[in-house]
Amino acid sequence: MTLGRVLAALFNPAARRGLKGEVSVALGAALRLPSSTYARFHNLTLPVPDGTTQVDHVFVSPFGVFVVETKNMSGWIFGNERDKRWTQSFPGRRRRKYPFQNPLRQNHRHVKAIEAALRPLGVPAGAVRSVVVFVGDAKLKTELPANVTVGMRACARHIKSFTEPVLPEDQVQTVCGVIEARRLPPSWSTDRRHVRGLRSRADPAAARKCPRCGRDMVLRTARQGPNAGGRFWGCAGYPACRAKQEAT
Repeated sequence: MTLGRVLAALFNPAARRGLKGEVSVALGAALRLPSSTYARFHNLTLPVPDGTTQVDHVFVSPFGVFVVETKNMSGWIFGNERDKRWTQSFPGRRRRKYPFQNPLRQNHRHVKAIEAALRPLGVPAGAVRSVVVFVGDAKLKTELPANVTVGMRACARHIKSFTEPVLPEDQVQTVCGVIEARRLPPSWSTDRRHVRGLRSRADPAAARKCPRCGRDMVLRTARQGPNAGGRFWGCAGYPACRAKQEAT
């Protein structure tokens, strides 16, 4: 937990709710997922081709690498695995619906970031597993996949349902080392760069800043390689900083 996130939680109800949910899952994992089997990582900021992504929780074990997205919500939850957005509603409030991003799609980006970090290790396909956990008083009102859970007890039960080893013990330790080395330092500066990157992706007209070092991003043309002639955003600090983003 960084100072930036704590300060954001003081002034932003949504940030406060999100932080409370992540703390709840972290505490629940400490009780229900023994550290002798499941190495625990929380609040990871990882570099990706178009900036950074923040992962709530990762649990590494011989039975897989579990990437967990937390949603601290109440009310009725409606959705479909393939929908872009799900809806939240509350009984007795004239059936008013509140849309939110499908957390399975949201977590897909996190899973891909972990897979990319572990690819050089030869981690088997499918060993990185997506899990969504709702904390609070949420009730799922539509049928959803087994990896969408309510409460840390159900989340831990789902994770523990995988009992076939897919990673040898020495590779588990290597995976943990790679994740620790890959994550950006948990700090206020890291959080600010991540938020700036989110705003830049949401508003293409906004001034682009490098998600790694904060310098301006410059529109460039690839001169060689399979993408020769293609356009991309590159850090003005190149070659000291080699951050890139796709030009859309």
